[in-house]
Order: sequence, then structure tokens, then C-alpha cells
Amino acid sequence: MPHPGPRHTTTRFPVPVDAALRAAGWHPGRRDIAQAEIWADTLRAHRSPAGHQHAIFPAAVEAWAEFGGLHITGTEPGRHIAPVGLRIDPLRGLHWARTLSDLGRALDTPVTPLGEEDHGDALLAIDAQGRVYSLDHTGDWYLGPTVDAALATLITGTRPGRLSREPD
Repeated sequence: MPHPGPRHTTTRFPVPVDAALRAAGWHPGRRDIAQAEIWADTLRAHRSPAGHQHAIFPAAVEAWAEFGGLHITGTEPGRHIAPVGLRIDPLRGLHWARTLSDLGRALDTPVTPLGEEDHGDALLAIDAQGRVYSLDHTGDWYLGPTVDAALATLITGTRPGRLSREPD
């Protein structure tokens, strides 16, 4: 087996991300599908006053099962911006059904809550392909093509990309 580089562990995450996840209680193989199904049922049953519902799909349920309930904070300085602490709890986005429905329409894919950045500063969302986004008062942000990449973006303080509509 090749020796991992100085900034990587034998897990799938870079060292600072792995350390932050383990400090939050994550470990390889963690999977609480029972809790993920409770969250899915709660979101599925919720309707906004205007009748909007949350989309539920496998990518979200798998992310909730592996990382759900964790409060994750980075311990190292950020690469581009300050690292962001986050909570993986989809119920933090329970009342965001309309906003997520609108985002999903714009992206042409269903989107559902993943959690929030610390102090509720931004909602974290995941789409049916597993891509992760952050929505805050300044705009909508693309955090990465997978939950793993999004966690690395937030924990290491890597600048996310702003979602924008290109002119027709």
C-alpha cells in the first residue's frame, strides 16, 4: 500500500478535513439510516403555506445517514476565507421548501436541505446528483460536486463559486 502524503490520511479526506470530521464524531463506515429515514419522513410530510414540498432522493438520504447530526468545525486557518462550522441536520431547512424548490427549478434538478452553516448564517442543500450548495443573504454558492468536496470547501476555507445565470 502506498504511503499517504503528508497532507492526506488513509481515509478519503485531506488531513484537516479528516481531523475535523473525527472530532465531530464521524468515522469511516458511520451510517445511521434509521435517523436519515426519520428526517426523510419529516421533510416529506411538511408542506409550506403555499403547498411546496421537499424533494427526497437517495443522495440526500445517504449524506444524512453518514454525516447527519454532526457539528463540524475546522481547526486550521482557511485557504481563502475563514473556515465555516456546520451542522448536518436537514430539519434546519424544514421551512425552506419554497426556496429550495425555486433553486431546483433554476438548476433543473431537485434540491433538499442538508444542514446549515453555524449560527444559521446559510442553509446547506444537496441535489439529486449529490452536488452541494450554500444559500445565504448574499447569494447562492456551489460548494462541490459531492458531499466530500463540499465538506472540504467549508472546513478548509476554500472560496466557493457563486451560482449565476448566464445571459441568454
